[in-house]
Amino acid sequence: MTYLQLSSWFVAVAALGGAGLALASRRQGPRPLAVLLTVIVLFVLTAAFDTAMIASGLFHYAQDPLLGVHIGLAPIEDFAYPLAGALLLPAVWTAMRARRRAPDRRSVDEEERR
Repeated sequence: MTYLQLSSWFVAVAALGGAGLALASRRQGPRPLAVLLTVIVLFVLTAAFDTAMIASGLFHYAQDPLLGVHIGLAPIEDFAYPLAGALLLPAVWTAMRARRRAPDRRSVDEEERR
């Protein structure tokens, strides 16, 4: 399995999970502009810090499973993980906030019994 295949599965699961959570929250999902800005910031940070860590010898990649495209020293496949996080985590946050704001079902059921 190449790094690109692994990254694709990771991003696909995060995107589907994020979309499902956004729909399940029954509210407006994460704001697209906020997600886009988050992706941009995370990509810049990933490019800078991955390049620094690879240059210092903290880790390296086998060249055969890589696509061959790099930003700095960071392979393009490394950018899948911040993308997945930026897609999934805002949806998780939105769903958790929607759940917290929803009326507590136990208290509603108790009121109905009285």
